[in-house]
Amino acid sequence: HGSRRNVAGMARFGITAKKAFGVAAPALHRLARKYQKNHELALKLWSTGIHDARILAALIDDPEKVTRAQMERWVKQFDNWAVCDTACGKLFDKTPWAYEAALKWSKQKKEFVKRAGYAMMAWIAVHDKNASDTTIIRFLPHIRRGAADERNFVKKAVNWALRQIGKRNLRSNKAAIREAKRIHATGVSSARWIALDALRELTGKNVQRRFKK
Repeated sequence: HGSRRNVAGMARFGITAKKAFGVAAPALHRLARKYQKNHELALKLWSTGIHDARILAALIDDPEKVTRAQMERWVKQFDNWAVCDTACGKLFDKTPWAYEAALKWSKQKKEFVKRAGYAMMAWIAVHDKNASDTTIIRFLPHIRRGAADERNFVKKAVNWALRQIGKRNLRSNKAAIREAKRIHATGVSSARWIALDALRELTGKNVQRRFKK
């Protein structure tokens, strides 16, 4: 299912990997449906180090069998945003250690580990429908801290987390808007970009119209 053209396309979107076959996402998802919750196979796929195999591993692993140790091993091996975001949003955010990992990883220095922390916050805000507003809003001070990081893949994840929190409901929206204004006031260039981009969406007609309904 691989394609050199797809590998070249991945590079244009900032997805770099030591080895990749260039399997398109629809093909990976079709494969994943055949092997759902196959923990042992997921571990074997991940161990190959092949980009496409690692994406598939994150799609088929069983979150009930994932351990803290596995999460720590995998996060240290993230080498691009696609593997990072897939593992966080399809697997890790469904484990009992999701919140703990989000906070811990957001404080790390390594680029894709730190991105993983903020990707976890974004995915939790989207997927954990039972979480209280207070629980989700507690991520905001950590987002402010991360907004000073100028690295592209970190600042985009920080922005993503801020926007997803602000789109949960009206209370979270107001809290995220206040936080975006605080972030902008820091004067750091990455922080200004994060804040302005988030404010455009969170105060925009589409988001506000949904809350009014």
